[in-house]
Amino acid sequence: MSASNTTNVTNPSIFILLGIPGLEEAHVWISIPFCAMYVIALLGNFTILFIVKREPSLHEPMYYFLCMLASTDLVLSTSVVPKTLSIFWFNSREIDFGACLTQLYFIHCFIVMETGIFVAMALDRYVAICHPLRHSTILANPVVAKVGLAVVLRSVILGLPFPFLVRRCSDYRTNVIPHTYCEQIAVVTLACADTHVSRHYGLSVTFLETGMDVFLITVSYTQILRAIFSLPTKDARLKTFGTCGAHLCAMLTFYIPGLFSVLMQRFGHNVVPHFHVLMANVYLLVPPMLNPIIYGVRTRQIRNRLLQLCTQKGT
Repeated sequence: MSASNTTNVTNPSIFILLGIPGLEEAHVWISIPFCAMYVIALLGNFTILFIVKREPSLHEPMYYFLCMLASTDLVLSTSVVPKTLSIFWFNSREIDFGACLTQLYFIHCFIVMETGIFVAMALDRYVAICHPLRHSTILANPVVAKVGLAVVLRSVILGLPFPFLVRRCSDYRTNVIPHTYCEQIAVVTLACADTHVSRHYGLSVTFLETGMDVFLITVSYTQILRAIFSLPTKDARLKTFGTCGAHLCAMLTFYIPGLFSVLMQRFGHNVVPHFHVLMANVYLLVPPMLNPIIYGVRTRQIRNRLLQLCTQKGT
């Protein structure tokens, strides 16, 4: 490994993931919350998928999009956490170059997919509140399928250039990545060649795609708030706004850590490296863990169905 740190590596077949630089002695302890969050994410999101599949009354656009969100969270967390835990527990730091590119692609693809699903959910809330009598007509199953397909295709297309741009680089200063997974900036920084295209593309996708999605969500909620404030009573306004509570909480848990992590990676040069890596992991671990909890607590239909299942098992 020392040779890799001092000489250029041409067409590396493997990369070495260091984990969390500076906190190697604490890897085993750090693995405990990481593993706990991952288990909660798996159980919570599979529970959401199971409940929606089993309950015919939940076969509506809102819950179809929720199932997309649960599936995305499962893939996103699973693309990162198992390898991270293998580093912490077994010191298994090697990752094949092709596997590294695949991991990099999955991370970017499903992050874009998640933000697209939030836009679709905002559309559903807009139609449900502003055009309640036409909700089933506007968001019929074929329309929901087309919206879901558009979200998936957009994420697949926007994510494709990332591994290809990284693959263009043949010479690396080292094959040692100071990270727990193949994060794009962490890999690109090691390349000897000019990486401006890769860096600028990553920055453009992050801000333009997220900026457009946040703009569309803001427009939707502006119309939603106008419709809510036009209601005659305070109770009606609170009850209607309450239907958006889970969606708003899920978006905050996704966008705030994401924005903080991206800005820190790009501009936080004075921040210690292990804090960069920890924040990057929090961004990919916390939303998949919290989303099913948020929807389970805030959505009455899911909460009631879950209580029914627990009661049946208890008897």
